[in-house]
Amino acid sequence: MATLEIKDLHVSVTTEEGEKKILKGVDLTVKTGEVHAIMGPNGSGKSTLAYSIAGHPKYNITGGSVTLDGVDILSMKVDERARAGLFLAMQYPVEVPGVSVANFLRTAKTAIDGEAPKLRTWVKDVNEALERVTLDKDFAQRSVNEGFSGGEKKRHEIAQLELLNPKFAVLDETDSGLDIDALRVVSDGVNRFSGQGDRGVLLITHYTRILRYIKPDYVHVFVAGRVADQGGPELADELEANGYDKYVKAAAEVTSA
Repeated sequence: MATLEIKDLHVSVTTEEGEKKILKGVDLTVKTGEVHAIMGPNGSGKSTLAYSIAGHPKYNITGGSVTLDGVDILSMKVDERARAGLFLAMQYPVEVPGVSVANFLRTAKTAIDGEAPKLRTWVKDVNEALERVTLDKDFAQRSVNEGFSGGEKKRHEIAQLELLNPKFAVLDETDSGLDIDALRVVSDGVNRFSGQGDRGVLLITHYTRILRYIKPDYVHVFVAGRVADQGGPELADELEANGYDKYVKAAAEVTSA
């Protein structure tokens, strides 16, 4: 069993007005075999957590630690974090003109495994992964995300997830902009990944609709850069019924005190 542990994490960003604190002491532990959902209003720090774990240079770690099986990943470069077993599915996947999906995926797989996959087997694996997320095999020859619809980009992210098969997947609002059919395809892919039993998922979302397809073991409520509450899947139902208002008010009271 592998463990991704976040302890008292503080993160800020540099703005024209100076340093702005985003995360203000986050504690969170994800073990393989678990699915954790992070929910919260806009601006609460959910995506900041995802990108900080992945190593985005925009975010300044000012305190705390993130470890994978006790090894500090904050001192690692982005590619080293990926090789250690981390994967980030972005809310807005970027386009990479001139680089085909097939070459991109094979290069990534080679970097993670330390050796190139056998070409004949790899082509078959890629085509099967694309088919599972209802993308035509011709997508393998297209430039990464260039001209893809929003749903196609998200489904391509899930194909990457299945082919690279990391220890931990951090999914940043993978459900945003998806119609009901694409949502089911994406959810099925995440469930296949987590269903291996020795993989961990940190799923960031605004809404509970994806949680109808991906059942979390734990739900964490993010407000004002902190974990305001946590519990089981029933907490998501409570949020669906009552929203984040009570948490936002409580955070405002603490700030003004």
